[in-house]
Parts: sequence; C-alpha cells; structure tokens
Amino acid sequence: MKRSRVALLCGLLLAGCTNLFPHLVVEGDESQKVIELIGYTQKVAGLPPDEQRRELNASNQIFLKDRGRDAYGRVRLALLLALPGTAFNDDARAASLLEPLSGGAAPGTQAGPLQQLAALMYAQVAERVREQKRAAQLKEQLDAMKEIERKIIEREQGRTK
Repeated sequence: MKRSRVALLCGLLLAGCTNLFPHLVVEGDESQKVIELIGYTQKVAGLPPDEQRRELNASNQIFLKDRGRDAYGRVRLALLLALPGTAFNDDARAASLLEPLSGGAAPGTQAGPLQQLAALMYAQVAERVREQKRAAQLKEQLDAMKEIERKIIEREQGRTK
C-alpha cells in the first residue's frame, strides 16, 4: 500500500513537471521517435525485397497523407530511400526530403533529436550523392578517352594498310 502511494506521488510529481518543463517532454517523445526510426530502419534492412518494397510504399503513403508536414514521416521515408543495397535506393530523393529539416533550429533554440538525426543523415546522403556524381563524371571522361584512343588506333591502322 505504501509503495503504491509513493508510486502515485511520483507519477503526480512527474505529471506536474511536464507542465513546468514541456520542452523536456517533447524532446523525450522526439528521442523515442528517433529510437523507433532507427529500429524500424534496421528491421526493414533485414527484410526480403518484396517486404522492403511494401514498407517503402507504406512510408510513402504516410508521407503523402500529411503532405510532408510531419518531420517523422519525412525522416522515415528518407531513411528507407537511403538504405544501401535495396532495389529502391534513391539517395537524391532522400537528400531532398531531409534538406528542409537539416537547416538547423530557429535562432535561439536548439535542434531537437529528430532534426539532429535528419541533419546527420542529410550530410551523409548528400556526400554519397556528390560522390556518385563525381564517379559518373569520371566514367564519362574515361569513356571519352577510350573513344579517342579507339579513333587513333583506327586511324593508325588505316595508314598502315
């Protein structure tokens, strides 16, 4: 009986603290969402491709339903799109989803956990996109050099005949 009173008293005190410090509750909820997102992403990474596709479609529907206003739905979709080794990997789209959240918090405030995760993911995904573009440019240059080399060889062979 005494334990239940102590537990009730602690509960009431904590409930009262939420009114005094609402930002702690919001950050706690947001921290929990970040943990859920990380666990969800790990779960989806281990699923077979057809189930991964279903999860992507579900996340896309959640994002479209709230028209992208909810940061949670936006980050959830971006995390799935950024999963390496999936058939639907789209780093460019993931970066575009994360970019609005990665700009930092309003002046004078600290970014919340979800915004911090979005900023971290954006930095990593944007770097991968830059690397992919650079690799594509290098491949184009290499192909152009191969074409020049092929033409030189053909020209030399034409002269020796």
